[in-house]
Amino acid sequence: MATAAHRSRLGSRRQPEESRAAILQAAVREFSKEGVAGARTDAIARSARVNKALLYYYFKDKEALYSAVLDQVFGGLAQFVQEVLARDLSPREKILAYAGAHFDYVAAHPLYPRIVQSEMMRAGREGSRHLERIVKLYFRPLFEKLAEVLRQGVASGEFRPVSPLHFIPSMISVIVFHFTNAPVLRMMSKQDPLAPALVAQRRAAVLDFISAALFAQQQGGRP
Repeated sequence: MATAAHRSRLGSRRQPEESRAAILQAAVREFSKEGVAGARTDAIARSARVNKALLYYYFKDKEALYSAVLDQVFGGLAQFVQEVLARDLSPREKILAYAGAHFDYVAAHPLYPRIVQSEMMRAGREGSRHLERIVKLYFRPLFEKLAEVLRQGVASGEFRPVSPLHFIPSMISVIVFHFTNAPVLRMMSKQDPLAPALVAQRRAAVLDFISAALFAQQQGGRP
């Protein structure tokens, strides 16, 4: 009969999906808190309830584990929003559906923005062997699809003439700002910016802001 200690651990190669998922979840927590340099694989293994040998069985070293975490962060987002961008919608409907989906994804994974910020800062300081792959696999395909939506909207008269090169980064910044700056917002407002009610209010404000910035004015002065 298995002991309670054995039952409490996932450390078995007979449970590859569960063990790998537990390691990745623990790694997200550790990397978001400590960054790559400060993260410790023994802390990740302990949090995932596996031994270090099993961690290294799935991921050869800390950099390989970090690379897998980045794929989970960016790949998950890309898959989530690509499904929205594939829908048969007007440009107005599609851009708002995308913005809402992107916002909802970040809201559901509040630790991810810290990892993104950490990687961007790391790339600025010392370069990043991961960033070129991330851009190729996730950023560029998403940018091209969003740019096409913008071009269609401008051509149909639904959108003001905007440059995708400038509007898309601005739109994404508005979407993620609430989460990347949650500690500052908490100090300023004395409220929890990640509380469901405030997240819902922020989502509505983001969609309203994007609409006002992008949608062409119709008769009566309404976008």
